[in-house]
Amino acid sequence: MIVSSVLEVRRLLDSVRRDGQSIALVPTMGALHAGHASLISHARDESDFVVASIFVNPLQFGPSEDYQRYPRPLDKDVELCNKFGVKLIFAPEVADMYVGPQLSFVDVPKLTEHLCGAFRPGHFRGVATVVLKLFNIVQPDSAYFGEKDFQQLCVIRRMVQDFNLPLTIVPVPTYREPDGLALSSRNAYLDPVQRAVAPVLFRALSLARKIVESGEGNSENVKAEALHLLHSAAGVRVEYFEIVDDEVQPVATIAGPVRIASAIWIGTTRLIDNVPAG
Repeated sequence: MIVSSVLEVRRLLDSVRRDGQSIALVPTMGALHAGHASLISHARDESDFVVASIFVNPLQFGPSEDYQRYPRPLDKDVELCNKFGVKLIFAPEVADMYVGPQLSFVDVPKLTEHLCGAFRPGHFRGVATVVLKLFNIVQPDSAYFGEKDFQQLCVIRRMVQDFNLPLTIVPVPTYREPDGLALSSRNAYLDPVQRAVAPVLFRALSLARKIVESGEGNSENVKAEALHLLHSAAGVRVEYFEIVDDEVQPVATIAGPVRIASAIWIGTTRLIDNVPAG
């Protein structure tokens, strides 16, 4: 079932709750792929009723970003949702989510100072704001987010904690192609030559993880080796390559578990990925 009305979603889910069923939410921007299918499958296995939202959120795109050309293959998205057991698809229009100009926003400043937050001002404010709206509309018992978007996951977890929201955030491991490339809707922008280059990002992250787990504690030494690999790849521009703690703060000395994260550009396509280490 696909619904665009906020009031209709609330009405339908009130009935589900009265039946005592647990509700899981998988928030998406559509252009669904096997990574989204993995999120849905986890949600389906761990709850009674899965809701998937499909909404390309204008608040999280900068003025020069790809909001207008972001893929919106709704029919294919609905087909995937049905195949993997989604019971309700919430696919609102912008006017359904933003009835008037949005004057209230959610900011999580410390967790958004570095990594993508340093290069996409306002992005995480848009993400947190729309996710809070979705949580208020759906009122799920749990919500599923991929670890590929590590910083987003940290921001959402902290928002839930800080606002005492009554739901569980469930992280799902990054879904990868056989050559290591993390699945992303933006991979469709890559031409065949660029697609062949793209796995260098995961190779660089894996190299850094190997160096960390061999005992190297100096972040700069680890980053230098990984950056050498990235800079040797044709057509790759590195936006950032960083080693951070669980509050997304860069660490100079590695003394425990960390997250190694990077964003690169290949042509006009921006790719992000991360791996845990330590």
